[in-house]
Amino acid sequence: MAGRAIRQVLPTVAGEQVNVAFELFIGIDYSGAETPTSRLPGLQVYAARPGGGEIEQWASPTRSNNRQRVNWTRREVAERLRDEAKRGTRFLAGIDHAFSFPAAYFGRYGLGSWPDFLDDFTTHWPTHLDNVYVDFVRGGVLHERGEAPPPGQRVGTSDEFRLTERWSSSAKSVFLFDVNGSVAKSSHAGIPWLRWLRAEVGEHVHFWPFDGWLPPEDKAVIVEVYPSIFRNRYLREERSGDEQDAYATARWMVEMGARGALAGYFEPPLTAAERAAAGLEGWIFGVR
Repeated sequence: MAGRAIRQVLPTVAGEQVNVAFELFIGIDYSGAETPTSRLPGLQVYAARPGGGEIEQWASPTRSNNRQRVNWTRREVAERLRDEAKRGTRFLAGIDHAFSFPAAYFGRYGLGSWPDFLDDFTTHWPTHLDNVYVDFVRGGVLHERGEAPPPGQRVGTSDEFRLTERWSSSAKSVFLFDVNGSVAKSSHAGIPWLRWLRAEVGEHVHFWPFDGWLPPEDKAVIVEVYPSIFRNRYLREERSGDEQDAYATARWMVEMGARGALAGYFEPPLTAAERAAAGLEGWIFGVR
């Protein structure tokens, strides 16, 4: 798995050049099931390094009593990203859940920035807390326990889409729960962990595109991905569907880097108005 970072230089409109070299590419297929400490088969992590070699399936740091591999928890995934960032690893991590909500949501609740959104959302949806299911918040259980405001105060409708979702062929609304392929539960479970990571290692991590469209060369980068875009490029072999999505994410990113094409994905062809909207709503890395 050894290899050198793929170095590319991405020119800005003003002619400035930004290094987008990475030494590690991480694909994460996310799950919003159960609690942050539940071991979930739908939570899978694969990683690749430039220079060829195997796309490696990362194992949870925990082992069972007989030393067998066990599934990841959401907390463990966040902690692994934190630890890689603290080590100074310049990674590009793609996570399969929405990082933000449609612009109408920001207007509805008076939110002016993505950090404001993270703070406000985590107050109403504290799904990073131990023993908290997303459905505990939806159903009012957490409010009855005095751990969250009443349900229904930070919601949307299933016909609300972000611009990046309208630019893709099949992405679902972040407010569409309880259907196959839904991203709603994983997004409502994962967004508080983005806030946690910013608090833990924000000085080492660039959250794209909210911290800027062009990543600085001294930070790791975390992006939203939609594995449906590229999962069928690669034979599934013996992998589960969730394993395939994490594998395809890592493999696509490292291959785009090797082809010299990765840099262009940091600058999708947006108008000024579209760019401003995406600065709040976020963008799916790979959608152009």
